[in-house]
Amino acid sequence: MKKVDHILARALLGERLTVEDGITLFESDEIEKLGHTANRIMQKWHPDPVATFVIGRNINYTNICDTYCRFCAFYRPPGSPEGYVLPDETIFRKIQETLDVGGTEILMQGGTNPELPFRYYTDLLKAIKERFPGITMHSFSPAEILKMQEVSDGLTLVQVVRDLHAAGLDSLPGGGAEILDDRTRSKISRKKGSWTDWMRVMETAHSVGMSTTGTMVIGFGESLEERVLHMERIRDAQDRTQRAGHPTPGFLAFIPWTFQPDNTNMSKTEKATPEEYLKTLAISRIFLDNIPNFQASWVTMGPEIGKLTLSYGCNDFGSTMIEENVVSAAGTTHKVNIGSTLALIREAGKIPAQRNTRYEILRTFQEDSAVEKDFIMQN
Repeated sequence: MKKVDHILARALLGERLTVEDGITLFESDEIEKLGHTANRIMQKWHPDPVATFVIGRNINYTNICDTYCRFCAFYRPPGSPEGYVLPDETIFRKIQETLDVGGTEILMQGGTNPELPFRYYTDLLKAIKERFPGITMHSFSPAEILKMQEVSDGLTLVQVVRDLHAAGLDSLPGGGAEILDDRTRSKISRKKGSWTDWMRVMETAHSVGMSTTGTMVIGFGESLEERVLHMERIRDAQDRTQRAGHPTPGFLAFIPWTFQPDNTNMSKTEKATPEEYLKTLAISRIFLDNIPNFQASWVTMGPEIGKLTLSYGCNDFGSTMIEENVVSAAGTTHKVNIGSTLALIREAGKIPAQRNTRYEILRTFQEDSAVEKDFIMQN
């Protein structure tokens, strides 16, 4: 039996893979075989032929940022005439528009803005929850949380995270992970902090009862070993959270995607191919044996590749992403509305179902059902 076949057979039996196993899988060109194994492992977690999605909106509340990542086309430095902080009323309007189309989740992210005091965030969250108590605030990357600590007049990280949670922050997205290895991070985002800084925020969130998501961005020139180390570090942190018995599932989902170099300071970087993305997705599902949900990245890869992900380990099509500015600033503008989301999931042979941020199913859309017709007409 070939080495790859042996590794995949062990994974199907529930055996945990090593970093060396992961590198061997990345060196393989048998992408369909990897996808088939990833899909079988996904079915152990999710035996029903259902693919979920969430109706959410990405609100980029500020583009002012003093981290200066080489790969970002969205940020503006402090003092730039193109910098902005959205007025609270604009944020409230965007949330209401999200609720009006059946949305449940707000992914609010921005730059690491040194001009905003910590109270800005807690006051904004409280105001949002007073007006919209049913909305889930799945918001702020670890880099933003660390900036909040920096401007908080001496609060500890756990105090900052607790205060945010008490004010209305429900969970943390995995933005800013890029590659969880300091060699690559020092080249692309020197001021963003080490991979351990990112992980410290996530594990602190877990300790106070918030779930999070993990992400990985490929295509920065990272080594195959660094990709697998990234996964191992996520897996180890999930183990620690589960052993500690925190009142949270820890990382609820993992979402890999590809770096979009257009309009950035790394514009000459060659884009990772769709095949490389699908291989990375499949290996992630095989390697990360303690994370239940894997999310498609159609925003960067497009809806057709997004559809393929549902046979490469994904059980979730991600967010309808009513608004998205960061990836769009890098020249990638894939948009999918709710009706086409249902169609794409069906074309992949799955039954579409709307979920919330906790991956609880809110409604299932049987084909040509009155529920679906009414829902689409309302939205």
